[in-house]
Amino acid sequence: MRHLSAFFLLSSAILFAQDDRPVLRAQPLDFEEPATAPPLPAPAPVPPPEEIPEAAPPEIPVPNPVATPILASPGIPAIPAVETPAIDQKPIGDDAVRLQIFLDQSNFGPGVIDGRIGQFSELAVKAYNEVNGHPTGDWEAVNTAARKAIPNPFATAVIPEEVKKWVNPNLPYKKAQQANRKMMSYRSNAEFMSERYHTDIPYLALLNPTKKIYNLSPRDTIVVPNVEAFLIENLTGAVFKEEEALSQRHAVVDTKMHQVRVYEATLRALVVADPEAPTSVANRSLIAVFPITPGKPQFIRYGKWEMRNAVELPVWRYDQQLLDTGKRSNNALNIPGGPNNPVGVLWCGLSKPGIGLHGTSDPETIGRSRSSGCIRLANWDIVRIPKLLRPGASVEIR
Repeated sequence: MRHLSAFFLLSSAILFAQDDRPVLRAQPLDFEEPATAPPLPAPAPVPPPEEIPEAAPPEIPVPNPVATPILASPGIPAIPAVETPAIDQKPIGDDAVRLQIFLDQSNFGPGVIDGRIGQFSELAVKAYNEVNGHPTGDWEAVNTAARKAIPNPFATAVIPEEVKKWVNPNLPYKKAQQANRKMMSYRSNAEFMSERYHTDIPYLALLNPTKKIYNLSPRDTIVVPNVEAFLIENLTGAVFKEEEALSQRHAVVDTKMHQVRVYEATLRALVVADPEAPTSVANRSLIAVFPITPGKPQFIRYGKWEMRNAVELPVWRYDQQLLDTGKRSNNALNIPGGPNNPVGVLWCGLSKPGIGLHGTSDPETIGRSRSSGCIRLANWDIVRIPKLLRPGASVEIR
């Protein structure tokens, strides 16, 4: 993404909603600066191609659209092939992927599913233990639950026909040209599939060494993490209204831990079978955690705010004169909605003008780069927010 001037960070742009949707205010987000983060471990060696058989295409016509992956046979070898550690230790190999999928589907977001238990996966494990009353450093309980819930960590997925609508290899990089497009689409079928299965392109390439990952076509099959798919084709530009139960919840954005935590409005009762038996203390008000990227420290708007709106596929108003002089012009560009829009596929505006929770065009940078004052989540995480929070909910940035 192109870097903007420092003034860019002190100004604001506007997100438009198409048709009769409300106009939303937000700061531009295409300024990024690397943030301090633990280095990622080197990827494990890739097994020889002959060890991983290429998935055979289905013998019968594939329904269109294909909404969910086809479970892989247990014969697919572990990727990477490593010795399985004890169940009370940090997992590696297949068990690491299995754990990340389990955490993801339990709303304890581990970040990109790539078989590497890093910072966000460890934070998700701590949150899981916190909710279930286990010691925060415990691995046995969550590994046991993951092995039971996710017997097959990999699946065979079909490239759906939807890529024809949502992928444009010729999507320009210049804002003026983007404004003339109908959608900020994916740039490749590989990008479409990696985001669909909560991973990144390098990991898809690792799982599919015999495939040309950038040359995928509809109805091709590839191996993917066996996670519930993010179905971008289900997004319609919806505007989410207040809902009593969800509007009473609250979220805490922890800018130091790079995590947003969603809580019930009130603490749920702790029910035990035997009142005389010892009971672990569990934080039963915590219902979800997701990794985030906060803004640069000097532009973070700390405090308690209210969620004012939530809209799918927002349009971003890009005003170069506003960025340069602080004065609005009549020559602003409306960058269309889509997965490669700088604010991703969903915008949740707060009562502090220009600040909100939103998606991103670069999920692999979550937690490892900074933008302006807003809070970024991966698209597959931000789309869950309307099921957890609605306008009226409180959001504390600390």
